Amino acid sequence: MKLTIREIDHVVLRVVDQKAMTRFYCDVLGCSVEKEQSDIGLVQLRAGRSMIDLLAVGSKIDRPESGAPGAGCNMDHLCLRVERYDGEALAAHLTAHGARLGTEGRRYGADGFGQSLYLFDPEGNMVELKGPPEGERVTSL
Repeated sequence: MKLTIREIDHVVLRVVDQKAMTRFYCDVLGCSVEKEQSDIGLVQLRAGRSMIDLLAVGSKIDRPESGAPGAGCNMDHLCLRVERYDGEALAAHLTAHGARLGTEGRRYGADGFGQSLYLFDPEGNMVELKGPPEGERVTSL
């Protein structure tokens, strides 16, 4: 059998303040709550075709060996592909919502080179917002 990976299904973040993190990923980054499982401390957010799971630190399914709570070391970064990329508009939107910005630049991703912007969520996890690959035609709605 040859294993073939199609895409990222979901990412799980261990979080200290699940409500603040849910607000950030929904209100600032445009995700939506897909499923809440409060009995196990899990909120699952829809991010396009993928999911971002927010697992409350100390919940019954939390695995302490997976990273230090709230220390920004749950992972290196999460990259979310955005349909339209306007660095100035993104920076203004994120700043208006109190997000701490990182650097903007040309970076390589799943679809090739394109512009992206780093930022940090309320618990210090780095998020990359990646635009379309260079040369992709953007059509207006």
